[in-house]
Amino acid sequence: MTRLLQFVLWAAVLIALVFALWPQAPDSPGNPADKLQHFAAFFTLAVLGGLAYPRVPLRWLFAGLVAFGALIELAQLFPGINRYADFADLLVDVIAAAAGVLLVAALRSRRRRR
Repeated sequence: MTRLLQFVLWAAVLIALVFALWPQAPDSPGNPADKLQHFAAFFTLAVLGGLAYPRVPLRWLFAGLVAFGALIELAQLFPGINRYADFADLLVDVIAAAAGVLLVAALRSRRRRR
């Protein structure tokens, strides 16, 4: 099960990266707001990361997701990408990653008590 979760995590990371650097943001079902898409992506990555790598300290997972979000925003500064960087997007990424990591911490704590 862990290998499957790891595959799903890295596929999700790749999809998030491609969508973030695609010249035009892809249309999403229901046309959710940009910030909601950021939240959903980074919350999902945090939960998948915590489940796929149960021995990795959550502070490392959080730091990695913050770095990933920052790298995406920096990459969007390049003119050829045809996107724009937004500090508010990074802030939402950080909040979403924190929420996902907190959920995983609660799940890990619950599992340890059993």
